[in-house]
Amino acid sequence: MWTITCLAHILLKTYKIGEAGLNKLVEKIASEEGVTSQALEDKLGSSRAIIFKASPSGKAVAVGEGLRVKVNANIGTSPDLVDEDLELRKLDAAVKAGADAVMDLSTGGDLRSIRRKIVKESAIPVGSVPIYEAIVKSVRTLGSAEKMTGDEMLDAIRLHGEDGISFVTVHCGVNWNALNNLEKKPRVCGIVSRGGSFIARWMRANKKENPLYERYDEVLEICKQYQMVLSLGDGLRPGAIADSMDGAQVEELITLGHLNRRAKEKGVQTIIEGPGHVPIDQIPAQMMLQKKLCDNAPFYVLGPLVTDIAPGMDHITSAIGGAIAAAHGADFLCYVTPSEHLGLPNVEDVRTGVLAARIAGHAADLTRGIKGAWDWDRQMSVARKDRNWPEQLRMALSPELARDIRSQTCSEDHETCTMCGDLCAYKADSLE
Repeated sequence: MWTITCLAHILLKTYKIGEAGLNKLVEKIASEEGVTSQALEDKLGSSRAIIFKASPSGKAVAVGEGLRVKVNANIGTSPDLVDEDLELRKLDAAVKAGADAVMDLSTGGDLRSIRRKIVKESAIPVGSVPIYEAIVKSVRTLGSAEKMTGDEMLDAIRLHGEDGISFVTVHCGVNWNALNNLEKKPRVCGIVSRGGSFIARWMRANKKENPLYERYDEVLEICKQYQMVLSLGDGLRPGAIADSMDGAQVEELITLGHLNRRAKEKGVQTIIEGPGHVPIDQIPAQMMLQKKLCDNAPFYVLGPLVTDIAPGMDHITSAIGGAIAAAHGADFLCYVTPSEHLGLPNVEDVRTGVLAARIAGHAADLTRGIKGAWDWDRQMSVARKDRNWPEQLRMALSPELARDIRSQTCSEDHETCTMCGDLCAYKADSLE
C-alpha cells in the first residue's frame, strides 16, 4: 500500500527506525484508537486515514475513518499583537485541554522564530499555512502581496518543511473556474479565507492562474520530501450562512477531489478542508458530497458555524455544527474560540475553544461506533448515580473546570450538589 510505504519513509527519516519500528508505531496508534493494526493499515492504504508525523518532542497522530474525531487548535501572532511567550502559553493551554494538533497561523513578528519555537515545544503535531509567510514577506519587502512570485509561494512551503511542520494548508483549489463561478453569483461575504482572498487578488492583479494549482506537482514533491501531510485548503469556503453551498464552493471541492487523486498517485498523504458557515440542514449533505468527490479522504472542517449572529459565543455555534458534521463523516475539527470574528484569542479562549470542539467530537464518536466512547459516558453515569464525586470529577472532560465549579458551593466529598441537596433524585431513588 502506497501510504504505508510513505509512512515507512517518514519513520526511517524522522525516527531512524525501520520496518519493526513502523509496525510498533502502527500497533501503538491502533491500540490507542481501539482498532486492530490491520484495520488501521487498511484505512491508511486506502487513503481514508492519514498519520501526522510527530513533532520532535511529541507523538504521531492518526486522523480518518473509523478513528476518534480529532481536534485542532489555531494559535499564532497577528500584526497587531506579537508575543512569542504568549503563543507558547496558548500552545500549552491547547495541549492541556486535549487538542490533538495545533496550527501556527502567525502573521506578525519573526515568523520563522515563532514557528520553530512552537514546533520544538509542541507535544502534538504542528500545522501551518505557508502562503501567509509569502504574503508577509512580499508586503514587507516589495510593499504589495500582488508582487510575490510563484517561486516565492513554493519556497514558503519548502521553508515550513525544513522547520519540521507536520501538515500544511495549501490553497491549490482556488483557480479561474472557481473564481468565475464566484463572479456569476456574488456572495454576501465574498472570500473569507485569508489565504484564498490573497491568492484570488494575486490572480486578478497578475491575470495569471494560481501557481499553487498550476505547479501542483511541485507542491507534491515538496510535501513528499519533508513528509508533510497536504491539507487541501478551502480558499472559497462560505463565511456566511447565505453563501453556503454556492457554485464557487462546490467548484473548488470538485477540484480538490481531482488534486487528492493526484496526490495519492504521488504517494503524498492528504486531508480535505471544508466549511465554514453552514446551516444545520445542509451539513449532512455537504459531508456526504465531500466524501463522494474526494474518495473518502479525511475531512477537516472549521466548525462549521450554524449561524452568523453569535460573536463572543461562536465556540458554541461551531460545536453544534462540528458535532453534526463529525456524526456524518468529518474526521478532524478545527476549533473556534469565543474571540472568532472579534479579535486574537487569548489563553483562556484557546482552552475554551478546545473543550467545546472536544465535546463536539466526542458526541459524534458516540454515533460513529468508536470503541470506548460509550464506556466513558456509562462510567460517568454510574458515578453520578452513586454520587461518587471523586470519580465524576476524574471522568469529566475537564476535571479542573468541573472541580472549580463544584468547589464554589461545597466540598468535593459532599454527598450531593447544591442544586437539589437532600431532594436529590438519585438519593431518593436509592431507598436509603
